[in-house]
Amino acid sequence: MRALHFIALFALILVSGCASTPKSSSYLAPTMGVYLLDSGDQVRLTVYGEEELSDEFRVDDSGQLSLPLVGSVHVRGLSTKQAADKIVGLLAAGFIRDPDVAVEVVQYRPFYIQGAVSASGQYPYVPGMTVRGAVSTAGGYEPTANESYAILYRRTGEEIAKGKVALDFPVQPGDTVVIAERWL
Repeated sequence: MRALHFIALFALILVSGCASTPKSSSYLAPTMGVYLLDSGDQVRLTVYGEEELSDEFRVDDSGQLSLPLVGSVHVRGLSTKQAADKIVGLLAAGFIRDPDVAVEVVQYRPFYIQGAVSASGQYPYVPGMTVRGAVSTAGGYEPTANESYAILYRRTGEEIAKGKVALDFPVQPGDTVVIAERWL
């Protein structure tokens, strides 16, 4: 009888070792990659040694920065490094000898959220934001909201892409997040 209890206990230990371990609750969220400038971004331009040229500028509707000495510079679709390199080239072409320029984003263009949230509208983008964070920024879900996914609209080049995304999907500046209503 004792041997039977021992065998049953041993079998139970073996079977419990076969049980699946729960999946980790942490995961890696995809990152945005290199940020590309677009209309509505506010940047700080620093020209080292030239304080009168250093200031904050907003990318206008046509994707241009209006800068002293060089005038309008098209920066839409460029990274901050590419924009700095372009400005260096323009300043070096007759204005400043060997310019050293830095461009950094001071304020990202906003994102938009609409649908079944408490306060639809335009909100400032915060790096690392997800759909879940965007919903929180808009005051949370309405009682009729479908809380399992969102529809996201994102400009890619000259086109607008639309997709159904999970709540932990990263939001980028300029995105429009739509929270649908659930149907009972």
